[in-house]
Amino acid sequence: MLLGTFDLQSRFFFLAGPCLVEGREMLRRTAGHLAGLSERYAVPIILKGSFKKANRTSGDSFMSIGDEEALAILAETGAEFGMSTVTDIHSERDAELAARYVDLLQIPAFLCRQTELIQAAARTGKPLNIKKGQFVAPEDMEHAVRKARAAGGDTVMLCERGTTFGYHNLVVDMRGLVIMGRAGVPVVYDATHSVQLPSASGVSGGQPEFILPLARAAIAVGVQGVFFETHPDPSRALSDAASQLPLDRADDFVRQCVAAHEFFSGIATHG
Repeated sequence: MLLGTFDLQSRFFFLAGPCLVEGREMLRRTAGHLAGLSERYAVPIILKGSFKKANRTSGDSFMSIGDEEALAILAETGAEFGMSTVTDIHSERDAELAARYVDLLQIPAFLCRQTELIQAAARTGKPLNIKKGQFVAPEDMEHAVRKARAAGGDTVMLCERGTTFGYHNLVVDMRGLVIMGRAGVPVVYDATHSVQLPSASGVSGGQPEFILPLARAAIAVGVQGVFFETHPDPSRALSDAASQLPLDRADDFVRQCVAAHEFFSGIATHG
């Protein structure tokens, strides 16, 4: 479903796709499945794919098939299946480059305090999804929103992806979802990165059994959208293999999230 056909402020939605654009066929397979779920459950799904992974624990980890090649594949796949697209950016150059290909730009959690990056992204005129750093208090993310708006960013979202809890572990403080919402922007819950075990043994591990329970909890709190990474065969993924949701489980995940949103929206509306 294309970004222009729905309002991020008023519709429940998903951002979903593989961690990394690994190639055309894998992305097409993933996008086709997600587009079918979007139609089946009448919910917008924005196709996600990183064109490169600049934040890797090990220098030996795979980064990209090529910046423009990956972005072109993402744009073409989104157009083929009628889906809006989103990708991560890591520099001012990335903002200008990616904005030529995708509909929404995402600021990685590690870079959420990079003022010039947020300003460059906002100046493109694209909507922004700013991930809260694992080291940042939720109330401090209001400053990121102000930076984006001051630079011309009209549409900004904030995304929760867990907070550092000792070494190699994250915890999700559900209070933070409410606190970030006070900035007057949609709040998104990142269901797969929140279950990561960061940088464990040189690569990030994960606890995927908690993806669905935590997503349902975040929806109960009132998030506007859910982000999740999915791959046809996570064990063979070139990044985040331990935390991506298998594509064949995406149907049940989306179904349960939509049902939870409808249930808790009904409670909020009717008491």
